[in-house]
Amino acid sequence: MENLIWIGAAVSLAGVAALVWCIIYVIRLRRADLDEPTMRTRMQKAVIVNFAALAISTLGLMLVVLGLFLR
Repeated sequence: MENLIWIGAAVSLAGVAALVWCIIYVIRLRRADLDEPTMRTRMQKAVIVNFAALAISTLGLMLVVLGLFLR
């Protein structure tokens, strides 16, 4: 079950990396000074990636907890 813990940790780290990407992406968008329709379209992409990253992190943490329980 130790493998399950490490796999879960890797999945969680991938989710956190995607969250960091979202933060950097939005900071760059705000600095770009785009018109509102373009900004809104690009922000929607960031929101979708953000929700996916949160889901991936949650699944990874679930795997870690499952691995700890089964150990």
